[in-house]
Amino acid sequence: MKGKLAFAVGAGVGYLFGTRAGRQQFEKLKSWASDTWNDPRVQGYVQEAEHAAADFARTQGGALKDKAVSTAKSKFSSGAPQDEPTTWEPADGPLVDADDAKPDVPRY
Repeated sequence: MKGKLAFAVGAGVGYLFGTRAGRQQFEKLKSWASDTWNDPRVQGYVQEAEHAAADFARTQGGALKDKAVSTAKSKFSSGAPQDEPTTWEPADGPLVDADDAKPDVPRY
């Protein structure tokens, strides 16, 4: 299924950039996207989303920063003795190198 989808996407991109008719369709699509983005109604939604994000950052940013700092301090100050280095692993387990994922494949 992935192969068919990749072929269809590749054929579409090849059509858009490889033929005169495809380039014309691409220019139409680009013009439509630009007109849509510059529409005052769309820009109104964009500004509303920007204001909502800014308000959230103003109200919650300090609390999130304080929580992150306190968590980091508690993790690194009391987590390990001073003579041992503190290591970190992601919550879902250790990272695996691409070569480690398939040990039977010869490495060049």
